[in-house]
Amino acid sequence: MSAVVETNLPQLELLARGKVRDVYAYEDKILFIATDRISAFDCILPQPIPNKGKVLHQISSFWFEWSRPWVKNHLIADRIEDFPAELQEFRDQLAGRSALVKRAEMFPVECVARGYISGSGWKDYGRSGAVCGIPLPAGMVESEQLKEAIFTPATKADTGHDENISFEQMIDIIGHEMSHRLRDLTLEIYSRAAAFALEKGIVIADTKFEFGLIDGEIVLCDEMLTPDSSRFWPRAEYKAGGAQPSFDKQFVRDYLESIHWDKTPPPPDLPNEIITGSLDRYLEILEILTGGGLW
Repeated sequence: MSAVVETNLPQLELLARGKVRDVYAYEDKILFIATDRISAFDCILPQPIPNKGKVLHQISSFWFEWSRPWVKNHLIADRIEDFPAELQEFRDQLAGRSALVKRAEMFPVECVARGYISGSGWKDYGRSGAVCGIPLPAGMVESEQLKEAIFTPATKADTGHDENISFEQMIDIIGHEMSHRLRDLTLEIYSRAAAFALEKGIVIADTKFEFGLIDGEIVLCDEMLTPDSSRFWPRAEYKAGGAQPSFDKQFVRDYLESIHWDKTPPPPDLPNEIITGSLDRYLEILEILTGGGLW
């Protein structure tokens, strides 16, 4: 099974090559390509997960369409068949994993919604009894559902790890009005998506969104409710009190923890069983959420 690790579109200007996505300029638009690179603990791992980028792209496309009636997004076209003719020659790099999107003035914050206490939120709670300055009841256990979802913004990092900030710090960065609007929109999207997924047997423990402005309007950008931006747990196996089985890249993180890697470069190789096991989980969550397989 072949993988797309790094794209090469010489006619286009490369704007960014992130942990997963390659981003190019195309006329007045932007071309997003989800590669098969996988990162963990802020390092891009030596081996890709074949077709992972397609799963991320196609899950995002599903959610963008699902939410379109009540929240705008930056998507113009998400299938190679709808791309301009001059991009067709790059079909082997673009098909099933790329999107043409409108340019947006991006907000410099990640908008995170948490319905369960896990990950960095669990670590924050253990240190302070709060998450991003939001006090939580004493005696909570790992993966416990919160009484109501909370909004915990973070600063963006092109390299390294995003840093959790308080809502007050977010206001200092982007202002009172936009901070409140983004908080309310984040929690609304999360609430609707979590209810939708729960009916399909999936717990969305937390997720992050990125927003921008296009013609003065707030729009969803980048990715949406993917296994790289969210924690997906099987509802049938959920039990508060510890880590949960997952459909996201936690499977890879758990392996790296098990071999006691010190989380400094260079990262270790991934064995075949971890690569195939990770892909199986990505494909399964794609089918559960969207009702279909890869395009």
